[in-house]
Amino acid sequence: MTTPVLYDYWRSSASYRVRIALNLAGIVYKPVVIDLLAGDHGSPEHLARNPLGKVPALDIDGLMLTQSLAIVEYLIETRGLSLLPDAPAERARVRALADVIAMDIHPVCNLSVVAHVMELTQGGDAVRAAWMQRFISQGLEAFEKLLDHPQTGTFCHGDTPGLADICLIPQLYNANRWGADISGLSRIAAIGAACQELPAFANAHPDKCKGSA
Repeated sequence: MTTPVLYDYWRSSASYRVRIALNLAGIVYKPVVIDLLAGDHGSPEHLARNPLGKVPALDIDGLMLTQSLAIVEYLIETRGLSLLPDAPAERARVRALADVIAMDIHPVCNLSVVAHVMELTQGGDAVRAAWMQRFISQGLEAFEKLLDHPQTGTFCHGDTPGLADICLIPQLYNANRWGADISGLSRIAAIGAACQELPAFANAHPDKCKGSA
């Protein structure tokens, strides 16, 4: 079987999610760096993989898959990766938690969005940091409230990591990177610590993937 290829950028939250999922599934893959700062995502070669010019893209099973959550759900469905509960109501809860990160926080903190904000405001590094801090903090404060739920356990849902945790951990990395104040979010902190004890999460951390190819 051909080794899957992950077109990846080390600091990309979406790529980070997929790296965790691949590790949890025990899938050996080849990483190919798409350097967002160098503009590699706008190359004809990458636009052929994903016309949006985003990462990640995963070449697997003769398919070129895009969109991190769609990729993770493909791995759930084809590799028996247990990241969603069986009960429909519980699956809905986990997907909702994942979407808080992937659909609400992440899009407004995307590299291209923030670059456009900087262009419109003619702002500097302080403006960029303030933007990130505002939206990351607001989103994670809401996420913390959603964790005040009887089905929250060691992880976001129960005592095994799932789709919501895969989304949360990259966002925690971003929160720390940009200095967002999340000091009062005790449930999130505990889940973050539990996840980082697991090799699948630890080995997907950007510091371990920077420059890998």
